[in-house]
Amino acid sequence: MCGIFGVISDNYFTLKDKKIKRLAKLSESRGKDSSGILVGSEDFFDIQKADYSITSLYGQASTKKIKIALGHSRLITNGNSDNQPIYKDDIVVFHNGIIINHEELWKSSENQRSLQIDTEIIAEITRSFLIGNSDYKSLCREIIHKCSGTIACAILLPKEGKLILFSNNGSLFLGVLGDHFVFASEKSFLKKIKCINIKQIYEPEILDCCILNSAPAISLLKKPRLKLLPALTFSNSERKILIHREHDLKRCSKCILPETMPFIRFDSEGVCNYCHNYAPRNIPRPKEELFELVERYRREIGSDCIIPLSGGRDSFFCLDMAVSELGLKPITYTYDWGMVTDLARRNISRICADLGVENIIFAADIPRKRLNIQKNLLAWLKSPHLGMISLLTAGDKHFFKYINDVKKSTGINLNLWGINPLEVTHFKAGFLGVPPNFEEKLVYSSGTLNQLNYQRLRLGRMFENLDYFNSSIYDTLSGEFYRTFAKKRDYFHIFDYWKWDESPVDKILKKYSFELSPDTSSSWRIGDGTAGFYNYIYYNVAGFTENDTFRSNQIREGDLNREEALMLVKDENQPRYESIKWYLNAVDIDFCYAMGIVNNIKPLFNPL
Repeated sequence: MCGIFGVISDNYFTLKDKKIKRLAKLSESRGKDSSGILVGSEDFFDIQKADYSITSLYGQASTKKIKIALGHSRLITNGNSDNQPIYKDDIVVFHNGIIINHEELWKSSENQRSLQIDTEIIAEITRSFLIGNSDYKSLCREIIHKCSGTIACAILLPKEGKLILFSNNGSLFLGVLGDHFVFASEKSFLKKIKCINIKQIYEPEILDCCILNSAPAISLLKKPRLKLLPALTFSNSERKILIHREHDLKRCSKCILPETMPFIRFDSEGVCNYCHNYAPRNIPRPKEELFELVERYRREIGSDCIIPLSGGRDSFFCLDMAVSELGLKPITYTYDWGMVTDLARRNISRICADLGVENIIFAADIPRKRLNIQKNLLAWLKSPHLGMISLLTAGDKHFFKYINDVKKSTGINLNLWGINPLEVTHFKAGFLGVPPNFEEKLVYSSGTLNQLNYQRLRLGRMFENLDYFNSSIYDTLSGEFYRTFAKKRDYFHIFDYWKWDESPVDKILKKYSFELSPDTSSSWRIGDGTAGFYNYIYYNVAGFTENDTFRSNQIREGDLNREEALMLVKDENQPRYESIKWYLNAVDIDFCYAMGIVNNIKPLFNPL
């Protein structure tokens, strides 16, 4: 999951060319964590790999005249220490995607792996296949056949003067710029530098390029930084720190909400006001309306729909319905803000590869995002308050901003979202003092007054703890704006027309070999790196989590009985040690320090 790009020509050019420089900058939107550049001509061959962005690396670019330039701007998803390109056995590989089964493939290889990165297996398959064989198109088919997950790849055979381009999901495009052949991970990048004859690559393209006979001069450029894929070391002593406070809180006699739910009241029969005021939300309109609605967006050629793909179960269902039921040709879009788990990234890779669907990525400045989370979490730990926990997830709201950039760059207007109508919680704002709006019919409240009141109450808490006034404020407020106030166009929800039902959703997950988390039986919230941490706090302080509100909504819809719900949340509310550990490592906060403070928060109930 990154941006790869390249330029080859029979004539000389330099990296200082404005259009080539812009191509590198555009590719950076797909990942800023690390980068690599290969340049060469008949008399030299250089590779530079850096632990920083392609823009910074490009600033050190050579002024030499060259005939080939290949680049990589990486969103780190597998391995911290080994950047691309991979150079091995006179083979160079630039790869965008995630190979899910690379460890299994190495077990059957005659050679040992020497790097952490999954891309190395492509070089090994290439080496093995090309012994006495020069059928490059068959090589590409062999790689796609053996490797699970998304593959958009450029393989350079420098001594043969061949550049091989191929993809199994269409996240690779080739165009012409003057006398140059140019490729990139997104069509819009080529359009912006005025390429012509642009085509999407599925079938292999074999291009002749300059033969590089000399051995490459390889430079590894490093600077101090946070580990973007923290090396997790699990320990029983840490696991034992986690607690699970049993309780006998009074619960609603109809749903399972407890007496610690903000603003809850019970009638003489023990039924809560949330049940009394509940209006069914999971009653979809006729599917025929959606078929009619999308008709005007259909295209005979090219993609016609954008599916925001978070890596969670509901966005999977939405994508599958768009393809299998609506007959649309989607592009998927993912916003990676630093709390998208490695598991979610692998699941995105699985479904996009299986469906042959392009995945456009907008990658945040992940170290900066995580630093913002760190500052807010340290402020929260200084003075814990349940109403301020939502500030820890404020950084993901730019998902709603970049959808407009994807629409503009692709020329596609229709966007279909898979937001679950039963995920309304009320308590996250309720602990801040915001009463539930039982009249709200939307999945997300968009009322201006509601939001202003919410922000007013949050600001009041911030003035009580000035550590919240840090570098994250602009990021938080701008994200809230795009989520709540910015006008959304051509924006529809699949679950306005399809009933959300857990059984069909689970069938879709099995269809695409959806990977579950090892620390929970639930398929919900496993792609969100924050969920294990904040639900641990809610449970041990208030006696319930968002699992309880979700299951309560299912009860009210008639999809689940109360006994089933109680059994499910008993399991789902167990501490998720591995997820909590990942989260605290990612934001560089000591596990024992953080959980020691959390465990000492006085609960709102008397534990058994």
